[in-house]
Amino acid sequence: MFVDSHCHLDKIDPDKIGLTLQQVVDNARAQQVEKILCVNVTLEDFPQMRDTVAEFEDVSISCGLHPLYVGDNKTPLDQMHAHLTELASEPRVVAIGETGLDYFYDPDSKAIQQQSFATHIDVAVELNKPLIIHTRDAREDTLALLNNGHAERCGGVLHCFTETLEMAERAIDELGFYISISGIASFRNAEALRDVVKALPLERLLIETDSPWLAPVPHRGKQNQPAYVTDVAKCVADTKGISLEEVAKVTTQNFYNLFKGCV
Repeated sequence: MFVDSHCHLDKIDPDKIGLTLQQVVDNARAQQVEKILCVNVTLEDFPQMRDTVAEFEDVSISCGLHPLYVGDNKTPLDQMHAHLTELASEPRVVAIGETGLDYFYDPDSKAIQQQSFATHIDVAVELNKPLIIHTRDAREDTLALLNNGHAERCGGVLHCFTETLEMAERAIDELGFYISISGIASFRNAEALRDVVKALPLERLLIETDSPWLAPVPHRGKQNQPAYVTDVAKCVADTKGISLEEVAKVTTQNFYNLFKGCV
């Protein structure tokens, strides 16, 4: 059995993919995907996202504000702690995020991103729910904020990982975090990322689709969906020279070890 540890079911366009959301979930089930984690990106969209996937018992949800949306956030920063705590306290919410830092696409909002990220870390520790981290071109600040906020107390994952082996190893060693691999690892020009996958212990890896984006080989050019997480698993298996069954078994157990609210 497989798990898609990170996707955005509410962002999948039924017209573009030619499937209803029910069919998307059924496709995943047909590929032995037993659990899907639908990840929130704005607090304003959280109620709609929650309601969109409410009928699916095998879909869990997170709550958070993506760093690239901090500029559009309607909740004042001094009220975010209370608002995020209220939303994330719902029993079905198993994680805090997507949060983090992105200096690649939006370097001008560094200060606001850092304030938002620190708030998410505080809430995650208080609620004892793991963090889902987006990080790009912000390695030192990401790790510093996580360490300063004692994120090791709640745990978390660096999702859709594309950074260095050193950063991955520090996140694992200093914080006990997991590293999540997406379809990017299957891209022809992703040799450096595959070297990271090869070097990291399987016991610290998760797999994800980040649907509807980043469809893995052989689905490049299509809108991504959770069923394709099996192709990500195959890429990990081929890269590490192990069986697909072992990748499925270990990454699924890793998921439940981290996201205890899904058990």
